[in-house]
Amino acid sequence: MLFELTALLLLVGMTTVGLAWPLATRLALAPAEKFVVSAILSLLGVFLLGWLTYAAALPATTLWLAPVLAVSGLFFNRRSLAATILDPTVRALLLAQLLVTAWCLGWLSLVASYSGGGWAADWFEHWERARFFLEHGPLDQRFLGSYALPARPPLANIVTATFLALTHIDFAHYQIISTFLASLAFLPAALLARRFHLRPGFDGPPARPETSALVIALLAVFFAVNPLFVQNATFAWTKLPAAACVLLAFYFFLRAHDPAPPRAAPVLFAVSLATALLAHYSAGPAAVVLSSAWLFLGWSRRRDAAWWRSTLTAALVGALILAPWFAWSLAHYGAAGTFLSNSSVQSPDARSGNQLLKILLNLRDTLVPHFLRPLDDALITQRNSWGAARDFFFQLYQLNLPLAFGSVAVFALAREACRAARTNSPAGRRGWTLALAALVLLSVAVQGERDHWGLTQICLQSLVLLGLAFLAARWPILTRRWRLALIIGATFDFLAGIALHFAAQNFALDRWFAPAGTDPAATYTGYNAAALMNLAAKLQHHLTFVADRSPQPPTVIFVNLTALLVFLITRVRIAARSAPPPPR
Repeated sequence: MLFELTALLLLVGMTTVGLAWPLATRLALAPAEKFVVSAILSLLGVFLLGWLTYAAALPATTLWLAPVLAVSGLFFNRRSLAATILDPTVRALLLAQLLVTAWCLGWLSLVASYSGGGWAADWFEHWERARFFLEHGPLDQRFLGSYALPARPPLANIVTATFLALTHIDFAHYQIISTFLASLAFLPAALLARRFHLRPGFDGPPARPETSALVIALLAVFFAVNPLFVQNATFAWTKLPAAACVLLAFYFFLRAHDPAPPRAAPVLFAVSLATALLAHYSAGPAAVVLSSAWLFLGWSRRRDAAWWRSTLTAALVGALILAPWFAWSLAHYGAAGTFLSNSSVQSPDARSGNQLLKILLNLRDTLVPHFLRPLDDALITQRNSWGAARDFFFQLYQLNLPLAFGSVAVFALAREACRAARTNSPAGRRGWTLALAALVLLSVAVQGERDHWGLTQICLQSLVLLGLAFLAARWPILTRRWRLALIIGATFDFLAGIALHFAAQNFALDRWFAPAGTDPAATYTGYNAAALMNLAAKLQHHLTFVADRSPQPPTVIFVNLTALLVFLITRVRIAARSAPPPPR
């Protein structure tokens, strides 16, 4: 299993870094920017190759072009690659990404069956979709017996299917590839954290390399102990790859408005947004807000021909990236099938009742924790006490926006955002406030159904990761009391939102603490209905999870993960000792 895992990750990692490297290395960008851009553009390249192979019914051997071109690109551009890797920020970024990916894969190896609140079946739908592209399924296929193919965009499914075709088509490989892709959300978040670091407001000159390493290491720890990130990274679906592209789009949105912006920034902004939409339609609200902000900020330059050229070029490139999927879907499914088959549109709630009231109630339930308001908790009712405790916290970290940042992190984030905003102009403060409010409101409004628990996990994951990046950037100037409070809060979040969650998904607590003579089957069937649905699907379809193939018992995996977390924290301490003291 270890050899197989290593080979798989080498193939996926090399292709992810190398496929777009010949293009990225020619852009007038900083080394860290080139590295991250290459990763995202490589995924887009794998998608385009996989889509061409599927749509044109080319032989599956065509997919080997991806790793072959990646190796060739790295070889023929080895000097620029070596120079990039020698950059201190790139080395810090690469090491942190490796550790974050290893952390996520470690927790994945504990998942014997998916569970958590009302999460059910989505993982199986995306497994079906990946196999659909591999097996050229019928166009009238209904996923989960309900959803047509255009209900979800195809990028992540095709990328996953491509790597499966190059390795081995089974569910364990599918899980590993999905988690790898999800963990890449760290890269653009790290770019943003570095940009925000030690700035008087939300912008400013590049940070020094020694302080960049500290912020990147801090962000790796913040990601590692954030329940929303780790839970989503190990659940086989496509929201985090979309969030990664949204974060990169936001980064190049900011870069495009620097005093001396890189020429490629507008196009990279549009490419990232288009890629995000191809990964998951949850990127839609962010795409609307960022595109509107682009036009609003650029309106004062509307008489500038250069601005129009860059804007129209970016829009054209973005449209060309979206065209293969939407043109094909329109040709085969028509406008209604392409644009009206998504679950948010198909929900009965989307076509009945008072829509404004539904939006306001969903917004309230997304912002107010469930334990502070009356709520029908039938969704998580169960006999299993461990499952009940896990679901209580799972519903908070996944569905409530303030607590998705962390139990204490949300207060520190609010404080630091206010402090940073005071250094901005009144117009700048109004602009940031309006953009954030519009993103939250639109992200809730696009959900067609009434959800009494909250909707953070659908469209707002990128906002949560952005908040973690900003908080990591502000850590060096936090007071000792705030740092201690954040450490205590993060420890609680880790135990309640990650350790408990994966112990429940592994059934480890049921085995460790069950009275002597207890029938294990009776214990496993004590979880909520959604958890039982997931377990039944696994058994019915004879799926082998990574946990089923792991040679290590849960206790050893927990110990190894604890050691990895200690190593991450040690990296922070080492980086902190080498960094100069921050200004106060």
